[in-house]
Amino acid sequence: MKRIVAVQAVVTAPDFDREPTAAELGAIESEMPVITAELELLDAQIVTLDRAPSPLDVRRIRRARRRVLVARRELTNRGIVGAPEVA
Repeated sequence: MKRIVAVQAVVTAPDFDREPTAAELGAIESEMPVITAELELLDAQIVTLDRAPSPLDVRRIRRARRRVLVARRELTNRGIVGAPEVA
C-alpha cells in the first residue's frame, strides 16, 4: 500500500506561533468600543432565550442595540474600518 503524504511543509504553521503585530493590536484597540457594545447586546439577548422578554428586557435590548449603532458610527466616522492604524 502506498502512503500519501504532503510533499511540502505546512505553510500556515508558523502563523500560530507568532504574536499579533502592533498594527493588529492597534486595530483591535480602536474597535474595542464596538466589541464591548456587541457583547452587551449579546448578553441582553441571551437573558431572554428561555423566557418571554419582560418590558425591562425589551428596554435593555433596545438600549444595547443603540449603543452598538453609536459605536459603529463613531468608528466609521473616524475612518478606522478596514484600515488598521500603523503605529
